[in-house]
Amino acid sequence: MKKIFWVLILTINLGLISYAQEGLRVITLPYEEINARYHTPLAYQYVRESDIMWAKIVWRRVELTEKMNQILYFPTEPAGGYRSLIDVLLDGIHNRGLNAYKARARDAGQEFDIPMTEEEIHQEMGAKTEVQVVENMEGGYDSVTVDIPYEPTEIKSYIIKEIWFFDKQRSVMDFRIIGLCPVRMYYRDEDLEHTHPLFKKVFWVLYPEARPLLARSPVYTPFNDLKAITYDDVFQKRLFSGYIFMVSDPMRREVAEYEQGINALLRAQEIQNMITDFEQSLWEY
Repeated sequence: MKKIFWVLILTINLGLISYAQEGLRVITLPYEEINARYHTPLAYQYVRESDIMWAKIVWRRVELTEKMNQILYFPTEPAGGYRSLIDVLLDGIHNRGLNAYKARARDAGQEFDIPMTEEEIHQEMGAKTEVQVVENMEGGYDSVTVDIPYEPTEIKSYIIKEIWFFDKQRSVMDFRIIGLCPVRMYYRDEDLEHTHPLFKKVFWVLYPEARPLLARSPVYTPFNDLKAITYDDVFQKRLFSGYIFMVSDPMRREVAEYEQGINALLRAQEIQNMITDFEQSLWEY
């Protein structure tokens, strides 16, 4: 009888502790917080090849200096469960089996041919080894080899490769993002005034392969603390600003190669309008 009594007491106490903990959680947050690691990307609508009436591959540049795109750049250091897009991609490459591919100066149509090693990625990101002269305890000088790590904050833009197509079965213009490429902005050591920035494409990742990781990575939004928006949401809902700088072409030329200044921007806008106008021209009123 005593054993049954103590079992009842223990059960009641555990229930009270659980209730207290549950009550504290409910009081703290008025909603049920679901861990982001359980999020999965929304499946694409199935598309048949025979239903595609028109398609065009474009390359779009996203500048992180633009206000709308800063959600991809901040925070520069992981904080509160939030990470920048480059930190998410690098973590996926180093720890989660995400493949990275070599980015070349001219790689239109060949972005995913050559896999990269982690060492190659570090070099492209700016990691290097330097020999520095330091003073020793005896008053003399020694040469010391120092490893200088890369700076993720040097990623100031992204290139997005995507395909736009018209699906006659659904009567909609749709898109699929094919790949992402971070672009590093840096300066030569002799450019002490930082007046001549250099730009380098670091690596390519396949977006369909990266989607599960991006869908589990929340994005910090200054006006909403609810961790409901992920990097996959940002790209799928087009919550970013970018401009087209290249379109599928046999010559694989960027717009800047045959147009300059304001004309290059106008040409990029013409390509965007071509995509919109094609959908509108199929409708009769």
